[in-house]
Amino acid sequence: MKNLTRLFKLLSDETRVRMLMLLGSRELCVCQLMGIIGISQPLISRNLSLLSAAGLLDERREGKLVFYSIAKDLPPATAEILRILKRELKGDKRLRGDMRSMGDCAQFQKITGKCDMKTFLAFMEKRKGKTEPGK
Repeated sequence: MKNLTRLFKLLSDETRVRMLMLLGSRELCVCQLMGIIGISQPLISRNLSLLSAAGLLDERREGKLVFYSIAKDLPPATAEILRILKRELKGDKRLRGDMRSMGDCAQFQKITGKCDMKTFLAFMEKRKGKTEPGK
């Protein structure tokens, strides 16, 4: 019961739910999550730490970067709860935006070779200006 209570406490935070949904799609590093979700590095790291401590995440190092993904060996009840959450949030407007931003972030990194929120947001603003009517 204690593990499920802790899981539901973790899922009571929108940022952590957004992070779990993104990490359920592909592995991401802190800077990517910062750019996609639009919050600071300390907040992203704090939430990743909580999710990791609960056994929800796997980590993989690549040089200085740490990439996170949903743990492959989740207990069956936890895996089922995450599947239900993903199904129920499928049409959520904010999560759809996050998924689009994830694609934009991947494109940005491919073009620039950089991985930081400030440069990513500047890239997105520049791109937005090019796609607005009359620009």
